[in-house]
Amino acid sequence: MRTILAGAAAIVLLQFSAVTAEASTLIAKISISSQTMTVTENGFVKYRWKVSTARSGYRTPVGSWSAKWLSRDHRSKKYDDAPMPYAVFFNGGYAVHATFDLKRLGRPASHGCIRLHPNNAAQFFDMTRQAGLANTRVVVTN
Repeated sequence: MRTILAGAAAIVLLQFSAVTAEASTLIAKISISSQTMTVTENGFVKYRWKVSTARSGYRTPVGSWSAKWLSRDHRSKKYDDAPMPYAVFFNGGYAVHATFDLKRLGRPASHGCIRLHPNNAAQFFDMTRQAGLANTRVVVTN
């Protein structure tokens, strides 16, 4: 009887582990109103960082996307070859990336992308690469 119960319990546990393996493991939640990004991994908050989103006259899109592609040393084709290091693209030309304009972190300052301190951007870039694009979500809220 114990063997049957142990076997049934193992089957149930395997079903639940398969479901969590398919779920997004890395989530970057950006709040435009508080100019912060909270990074969770497997449901646990790992980091909370200051960001800069779109300044007046520009917009940061609101929604939820999986990460689409990575570019370690990206340069903007739209904005005069501006550096976008450690870019994690999530919606067309929009990305989470590093900035060197550190004094503006925590305030709207970008053309629409989500800017981070270079150390934080490198950390998020590496976490995305490890988790995989399909397992990384970028969620932007007002």
